[in-house]
Amino acid sequence: MPRKIYDYSKLILESVSFDIKLFNKELIKAVKQLLPDEIKKLKIWLIEFVKQKPELEPSLLLLTK
Repeated sequence: MPRKIYDYSKLILESVSFDIKLFNKELIKAVKQLLPDEIKKLKIWLIEFVKQKPELEPSLLLLTK
């Protein structure tokens, strides 16, 4: 059965992308819940998402740890 938490995490991140502090908080929560391969997929998604919203670029640092 596919895990829906990855899709849900993306949905939440998209919905809070107006506030970088809230976005970072939700990103940290997502990383804690996702499997390692899902985190890799999320990082790829985030890189593309940040191209549309450059103000979120500092959030990329949260996934490099």
